[in-house]
Amino acid sequence: MNRKISIRMSGLGGQGVVTAAHILGVATTLEGLVSTVNPFFGAEKRLAPAESYVRISSSQIDERGEVLYPNIIMIFHPHVITLGKCYTMPFFDGLQPEGILIINSEQPLDLSKEDLTKLGQLNARLFYLPATQIATQVAETELSTNIAMLGGLVGVTRLVSVEAIRESLAERFGGRKFLASATTAALDDVLKSKFAQVTQLVDRNMEVVHKASEAVQEYFIKKKEAGSLCMLR
Repeated sequence: MNRKISIRMSGLGGQGVVTAAHILGVATTLEGLVSTVNPFFGAEKRLAPAESYVRISSSQIDERGEVLYPNIIMIFHPHVITLGKCYTMPFFDGLQPEGILIINSEQPLDLSKEDLTKLGQLNARLFYLPATQIATQVAETELSTNIAMLGGLVGVTRLVSVEAIRESLAERFGGRKFLASATTAALDDVLKSKFAQVTQLVDRNMEVVHKASEAVQEYFIKKKEAGSLCMLR
């Protein structure tokens, strides 16, 4: 990698957006890259808007705070788009040309013709992933939705290896408690309580990563039929 990659993660409180950013940041650092992670949220309550920003580079990173012009946007819940539960509107505001969108949804959302036209003008790549469904089926808890989203990211971009994600997961849940906020720490404890051992938590969530990386599907905007999508595979 010879350039900086900026990622904006948008979701709802309780989905582990902050945790996902931390796991990704640690994973990239383990692979010798430089990363910064900045969470942003208002009231710490379930289903309130929450965002995290991750910057990844092979060299020093001077920027801090909010990512205004992301290369990648990850949408952890459809309500970020359909109900406007987002600090940034429209949800893809600032997306760089040829940027990537990864949306957690079992079906393509009914995006407006205007939004699809703008995404088409950006030559954006649009991916859908049933992250919550995979988390529930494989890890048997919606709390692994964020891990599924990381799996989708790995499947689309190969920014980090699955081995680095595994090591980061083990460090996050097997080491000293990570304190971004009281709510984040509590969610970590709830997730850990669903598994007999940390090794089981890591193994099951790595199954989520692998399943999600295979399940993510790309759609593109028909240039001659603005407002419609086609699946690439």
